[in-house]
Amino acid sequence: MLLAAVQDFVKAASAIDGVRRIALIGSLVTDKPVPKDADVLVTIDANMDLGTLARATRQMQGKAQKINLGAEAFLADHNGRYLGRICHWRECRARVLCRAQRCGAREHLNDDLHDVTLPAKLIAEPPLELWPTVVRRVQPAADVEAILLA
Repeated sequence: MLLAAVQDFVKAASAIDGVRRIALIGSLVTDKPVPKDADVLVTIDANMDLGTLARATRQMQGKAQKINLGAEAFLADHNGRYLGRICHWRECRARVLCRAQRCGAREHLNDDLHDVTLPAKLIAEPPLELWPTVVRRVQPAADVEAILLA
């Protein structure tokens, strides 16, 4: 079910103007027997509107939450610079739980770089690129291969 949520996300996100690459990172590309979440790295045009991508991310997160798991979309630009994550909230407004450094400066971007960052090497060479071409830098689990790479 979690892999199906990622598959639906890839299908939706790959059709969005400004999305350049979608990769799988995190526990789904390890030998962990029961991954607790899906982490995708989305390379985007630096100034693209994030609204449609945020909607696709929230849909993936909702599907994961239905089975008590999580999902996250991390963003990087085409120069390999980590930008932050897609915000969990549908609308930007001041919230106590918001950890963004500049909440609302860019709609749908959680730039909580003080909490989460991705190494430049991971951005440049993610373990498993799903779109626009499949690139395997690790041997994926059989279910990942069957569902996401078939």
